[in-house]
Amino acid sequence: MTKIRVGLMGFGEIPRHIYRLCLNRNDIEIVAIADIGRPEILHYLLVAETKGGIDVKLDGNFLVSKNGRARIVMGGEPGDIPWDIFNVDVVVDGTGKYKSREDMEMHHRAGANRVILSNLPTNEIDRVVVVGVNENTIQNTDKLISAGSATTNAAAILLKIFNKEFEVEYAMLTTVHSYTSDQPLRDKVGTDFRRSRSAAENIIPNETPSPEWIQKIMPEFKGRIEGSALNVPVPNGSLLDLTAIFKSKDITIEMINNAVQKYADQHPEIVEMMNDPIVSTDVIGNSHSVVFDWDASIKSSGRMIKTLTWYHAAKAMSARIIDLIIAYDKLNAEGGSL
Repeated sequence: MTKIRVGLMGFGEIPRHIYRLCLNRNDIEIVAIADIGRPEILHYLLVAETKGGIDVKLDGNFLVSKNGRARIVMGGEPGDIPWDIFNVDVVVDGTGKYKSREDMEMHHRAGANRVILSNLPTNEIDRVVVVGVNENTIQNTDKLISAGSATTNAAAILLKIFNKEFEVEYAMLTTVHSYTSDQPLRDKVGTDFRRSRSAAENIIPNETPSPEWIQKIMPEFKGRIEGSALNVPVPNGSLLDLTAIFKSKDITIEMINNAVQKYADQHPEIVEMMNDPIVSTDVIGNSHSVVFDWDASIKSSGRMIKTLTWYHAAKAMSARIIDLIIAYDKLNAEGGSL
């Protein structure tokens, strides 16, 4: 079997998860990693996060595992790395910093056949794909792609389920999100007033681009979804509060739960039903886009139902990016579209 050759731009949390998820795969090989960090520290973080649970050695500038030898190269910006030298099929930009079409084209011009963002773009690219919602629309001509965001994935999947089984008139989401690496641990002057405050000490109201992109991915929700975010002082484990107003007054919590269960049975790698009374740390390491809290839904006296969904943002996004890599490789082999 010819392996898909993948390059990683940045070796932060999501790229490290991708690397570890690929260790036991025989269809994907990580061949190059671009980062400005010292190889010794990059290797240390990769292994330390698993408490030594993976067998990866550092040999000079190479990470060596049963998956192969991944060359660590110095580079911090798109275009720094000549990806063609490594014969890379796909580059995953996991920096979280370079999100425009122009940034992605720099990777493409440097030899990457296809570029996948680990978060939402800042402007229009070839396609934003939420696995479980619109992956059947991908085309062989797509070169600049985004896998969305963890919040976008969770919300879009639930809205697809709800709107297919019942009719959603309007939805409102709030993501209660673990703090991110671009937030300061202590109060520090930044470009935004609230995001200048300590991530470790505060619940910080924030904006989320998820509703805007959901409307582009799912045009049927144009003008019918809004949302906001709260960054909270936990390092991992996030929660999506999705409230929907349905057309029918006859909608029940049991109907909602059964619809999500039906989807989970069909897509067990994407959605998990959770009957246990879990909290945020319980979802750490879970690769599902949706961990649906069976007992948390609340119905108003009318047509409104609130649902709660858990997710480990970095782990879920890493798994969906790998799903996308495989989907596009299958598309290349078959030609055309899925």
